[in-house]
Order: sequence, then C-alpha cells, then structure tokens
Amino acid sequence: MEQHEIKLSFDKSYNLPMLFGQMDRNLEMIKSIFKVDLLIRGNDLKIIGQKNDAEVVARFVQELFSDLSDKGRISNQKFHYMLKYYADGNQERLGQYLNEVITVTSSGKLIKPKTIGQKIYIDSIRKNDIVFGIGPAGTGKTYLAVAMAVDAFRKKEVERIILTRPAVEAGEKLGFLPGDLQDKVDPYLRPLYDGLFDVMGAENYLKNVERGLIEVAPLAYMRGRTIDSAFIILDEAQNTTKEQMKMFLTRLGYGSKSVVTGDVTQIDLPSGKHSGLKQVEGILNNIPGISFNYFDKKDVVRHRLVQDIIRAYEEHENKGVSKKNESID
Repeated sequence: MEQHEIKLSFDKSYNLPMLFGQMDRNLEMIKSIFKVDLLIRGNDLKIIGQKNDAEVVARFVQELFSDLSDKGRISNQKFHYMLKYYADGNQERLGQYLNEVITVTSSGKLIKPKTIGQKIYIDSIRKNDIVFGIGPAGTGKTYLAVAMAVDAFRKKEVERIILTRPAVEAGEKLGFLPGDLQDKVDPYLRPLYDGLFDVMGAENYLKNVERGLIEVAPLAYMRGRTIDSAFIILDEAQNTTKEQMKMFLTRLGYGSKSVVTGDVTQIDLPSGKHSGLKQVEGILNNIPGISFNYFDKKDVVRHRLVQDIIRAYEEHENKGVSKKNESID
C-alpha cells in the first residue's frame, strides 16, 4: 500500500528529544502502535506510513506539543492516556476536555481533569446536588471531589465542607488503638486529610477546622443531623450498609451538595452485610438531580502498572464466574 508522508516543523524553543522520552521510549511506542516510521531532523519530524495512521499520529504529536508543561515536558501518565485515546480512533482533540482548571492548590499547582471520565465527573458535580463516583482505586474520585469542595468553599457557594467515611477495617483487625476518640478514627480518615492538605494547605485547613467550617468525621457522626449550605463528601461508600447510605443521603439540607465515592470491588463489610453503594443505584437511578458516574481502568492516574493490575484481577474474577457457571450447568 502507498506510503504517505507528513512533515511537521516546530519552534526551536521545543525540545523534540525531551518530548519523546529517554532513549526515544515514547517514540518507539508511537511507532509500534500506529505502524509508522518517525524521523527527527533538528526540529522537523517526518511521519511516514499509511495515510490514516500518519494523519492520526500528526494530530497526536501536535496536541502533545500544545499541552507541554512550562518545563517543556509532558507526564508519562498523560502521554500514555493521550496515546491510547488516539489509538482508539477518537477524532476530537483532548484539550477541550482536559485543559479546564478546577482550582489551584496552596502551592500554586493547577488541578485539571486528567481523563475524559474525570471531566464528565466534574461537570456532573457542577450540575447535580447528589453525585456518585464509582470505580477502581487511583481514578481521582475522592481527590477531585475534595478539589471541587474547596473551590465551592472559596467561591462562598457553600459555608462548610464536611468529609466522612465509614470506619471499617480493610481486612485487618487493628485491635486496641491508644488515644481519645479522634485519635482512634484518624487513621480511617487520613486520605481525606491528605486531599484537603494538598488543595487547601495545612495552615488554612487548621484555621477553618478551628472555626468549625471544615469537619472530617466518621459516618456515625452524621446521624440525626440536617446539614445546610455544605459540600459533603462520603468516601469509601462501598463499606456502608443500606441503612447507613439512606441515613447519609437524607442528611442533605438547603443549599448543600453531596458527592459519594467508592469502589464496589473492594468491600470490607462483615460477611452477611450488603453494600449500600451496590444497592443505591437501583433505588435512586430515576431521580432528577442525582447522577451516577462510573470510572474504569482507563481513568486510573497512578502508576501505569495499576491499570494492568486492575485488568488482571478483572480477568481472574471473570474466569472464576465462568467456571462457577459451568459447574452449575
């Protein structure tokens, strides 16, 4: 088949070798996926291959350059996500999804969605009063919810931030923990503290805690309350019972917004207890103002191996289901 050639020329301020990674690792990955040849001469890049493949790679490389950080490089995680996006045949540029700034951390870092799934999740939080974010670890469910809560608090859209999670041990028996009640529950709430510290800064966090404007507490503390003008986040919701989920959702008062996050593949409830997160969609799925958002392995923004680990577990579990069905037949 006839080969097609596209030549791209870039400004001298760009560093082509840096973009394509150590030992041209990124370059080799592009070549293997799209079956094209890539030739670098100074700041010119030649793409040679079948017409469609060459054009896709040209769009991909141009968007890579448009999304370079101030340091002149792109993160490995973002490179792999963008590469997979274009390899899947998508035509739209990712920039329209991923360049929106949610808020700025205390250190000046811009928080943006890193996947299309994250962008959809953020838009859903803006449009709805109760939002569920369901999916595997590493997809940014909790961190983005915290970022949205801090942004709403800074804009005075809400008066308080309340973060909570059930105090359920993750497959371990922790036994006696020293200290007062707060000391005992703090280990369960650490991921929420970490998110708040990163986005808001430790000093601002502590100041607002003292003023009663930020509360991080176990789920049991929500019972009997009506919470007005607050951004409320329930994390690790797969470890709530049906009764606890109903209790939490009915705490919502005027001017409040709630985000519920969890991973239904990592339930730590005692045997015989059913997850409220697994049951809730069948109960609330037709109510306007409530949105369910699902993440998958493509949305994982941790080490690239995390996606492979999730995929391997899914395949293993699916094999187990197939064997069980065969034995029943």
